[in-house]
Amino acid sequence: MTPSRRLDRSSDRASDPAPDPSAQPPRGQAPAPAPQLLLRTYSRGDGLLGMRPHGKFGPRGDSVTLIRLLQAPTRADHREQWAALALHSVDPEMLQWRGAGFGQALTPSWSLEREDQFADFAAEDVPRLREAGWEVEIAPGFPHHSQSIDSWELEAVPADGEASSEQDRDQDRMPALALSRRKGAWLLSLGVMVQGQRVDLAPMIWDLIRKDRRWMSPEALSLMDDDAIVSLRAPGGKRLHTPAAPLKQLMTTLLEVLVAQRSRRAPLALTSWQAARLSLMDGPDSRWHLHGAQALRDLWTRLQDAGPPAPVDEPPGLGLQLRPYQRHGLAWLQYLAAHGLGGILADDMGLGKTAQALAHLWVQKQAGRLTAPALVVAPTSLMFNWAQESARVAPGLRVASFAPPGDRSEVLSALGQTDVLLCSYGLVWRELRALSRHRFSVLVVDEAQAVKNPRSRAARALRRLTADQRLVLTGTPLENHLGELWTQFDFLLPGYLGDSREFARHWRKPIEQSGSLARARQLAQLVRPFILRRLKEDVAPELPPLTVVTQRIPLQGRQRQLYESVRIGADHLVRRVLAREKMFGDGLMSVLDAMLKLRQVCCDPRLVPGLTPPPGMEAAKLDWLRREVPAMVAEGRRLLVFSQFTGMLGLIRDAMNEAGIAWLSLTGDTPASQRGEVVQRFQAGEVPVMLVSLKAGGVGLTLTAADTVLQVDPWWNPAVDAQAMARAHRIGQTRPVFVHQLVIEGSIEERMLELQQRKQALADGLLGRDDGEVLAKFSPADIERLLAPLMDDGDEAG
Repeated sequence: MTPSRRLDRSSDRASDPAPDPSAQPPRGQAPAPAPQLLLRTYSRGDGLLGMRPHGKFGPRGDSVTLIRLLQAPTRADHREQWAALALHSVDPEMLQWRGAGFGQALTPSWSLEREDQFADFAAEDVPRLREAGWEVEIAPGFPHHSQSIDSWELEAVPADGEASSEQDRDQDRMPALALSRRKGAWLLSLGVMVQGQRVDLAPMIWDLIRKDRRWMSPEALSLMDDDAIVSLRAPGGKRLHTPAAPLKQLMTTLLEVLVAQRSRRAPLALTSWQAARLSLMDGPDSRWHLHGAQALRDLWTRLQDAGPPAPVDEPPGLGLQLRPYQRHGLAWLQYLAAHGLGGILADDMGLGKTAQALAHLWVQKQAGRLTAPALVVAPTSLMFNWAQESARVAPGLRVASFAPPGDRSEVLSALGQTDVLLCSYGLVWRELRALSRHRFSVLVVDEAQAVKNPRSRAARALRRLTADQRLVLTGTPLENHLGELWTQFDFLLPGYLGDSREFARHWRKPIEQSGSLARARQLAQLVRPFILRRLKEDVAPELPPLTVVTQRIPLQGRQRQLYESVRIGADHLVRRVLAREKMFGDGLMSVLDAMLKLRQVCCDPRLVPGLTPPPGMEAAKLDWLRREVPAMVAEGRRLLVFSQFTGMLGLIRDAMNEAGIAWLSLTGDTPASQRGEVVQRFQAGEVPVMLVSLKAGGVGLTLTAADTVLQVDPWWNPAVDAQAMARAHRIGQTRPVFVHQLVIEGSIEERMLELQQRKQALADGLLGRDDGEVLAKFSPADIERLLAPLMDDGDEAG
């Protein structure tokens, strides 16, 4: 039986009316007669007024289908098939007739619980019974036969509610729905015509996909016979059938949209980019009739004629000369703006994303397209950087800062005389009510990984702002998992990748947990048109070389013993969590806390909360810094020292004081008003060492006065470490840059580097660096490896 008819087999179910059968008739006797069924629908024309509720039946109107057993089954297999049918016996006294002479000789009779279930019965069970040797007669007047689809219709309507023609304003058509502040969006409704009535096609497609996964694979679709008959289940139980060809055409064109959105009641929401492809389905040989086709053809022609982004000349009035790849980035941003699209400028750290965005805003202003101010939202630490870069790159832009000091109400009242408004993430949600009253020409979100959590207040606030174009600037569009990529696309093109739950089911789980390369390539095809990513080694060969050295430092004495004792305790805890929960679940915090303690022991035992190391306990990394940093400073090197732990930076600061080395510090405790001065002093060469926390200084800063980067402790994802390196190795650097990664030999830190490589493979595969032949997974086996014992000298890594 079909999944839609799972009925309880209660006492009134169909039972075998025949005596016990023999599997084979005795020799010389004729074979047993084939069992016979008769399906007939009784209505008012037959004198039927209805059926009262009884047994499994509810009240039924003047159309009741009855099944009569004209020849009982005698073979064992036929008896089993009869018992498996979801039939229930009908009490003839419950049938209501116009007169006493109607409805005679209808006992015994059976029926299904609901009348609308007979469409499935006729489409699925009857063919199966006939194939098994049953004789099934369906009397004339049976209303549940599968019906042929007469014609196919797509209706594309601009999301702003403006119909593209008089025909599209027909009241019989599905109305447009308002989308959340999306310019250039379209709504698509799918329908079929059956005997003059329009039936919604979308629910039938979801049902088809659920039953037959081939409809989700372009490769499998190409192997289907165009003339094969496909059975569709319409809402209300009606069955329809059609040749496969028109459905293949639809699914091939819009497979990713249909799979991602799964909207059963509302039209599909499409971007202009997606909607334009629909015009290809309205050719002379197509069976589809596309309402709104002319508007879509015009859109498609415009996109096709535009071709790739055209090269742009150096805009007059810029305060710097753009490099060739930056001019290409400017052309790409202009292309997106011309077609009402948003995008992610994901250039490698240090390639001048800020300069390209400012050049884009300057060109928009010169062309008269900056009809409202642009809003730039960035971390607080970068407010001064945007102000400085604006004055350097595009001095003709009028820039205002929506941040203290100053009266924010005055800033808003003067927006008519402002080209670019700068706002921090913290203020964008606090001042959402004031900001949402205004329209912005361009909304630029810098270092967008800062709002990778879609439920954060800043992320929710950004979605509520109104802008003609939305742009994301980030060197790390994918740091930890694919959900971060979804968050950015949900801001740029709402609905393009479906909702978060559907995205996780269809993309994240197959790619991250199952390692599906095919699904990863499909996702890459979806997102790459809206991402521009260039790496330093590809576009800036003039940059001096970057050398990364992993300094493996052994643990000695009591620090080594402490690490091993903490590791054993963590290992026991984690094994209990995994045994109890099977999956990570709520125990993930316990796992991460145990690993944090191990990482703190690697840095310095004094970082572990509640632990007071005995006097004289070894501190391997701090000893290395005491020995190497003075020598580097004496050689004229200028150093950036990064750590996730501000406590570790405090210990390093004390060590620098003991050595008589001047330093500057930039952490989360540094007031925003002083951060610009700290950076300027270091860039001016006043001090040789700058201590920086990853949280405060891992993004956006230009610190090209440094030629050496010390990463005291590795982080889980490679993007964070790469951001730290990029503070020094970026445009403007004239000296070779050396990066020293301090890693405790054989410890959890060394194994974290292995996980970094796997995460980088996932990001490279989706963003275009390679084909992503290795995909990241994070499993209990990874945990076990992270908690492996320290290796003794001479041991080989297993």
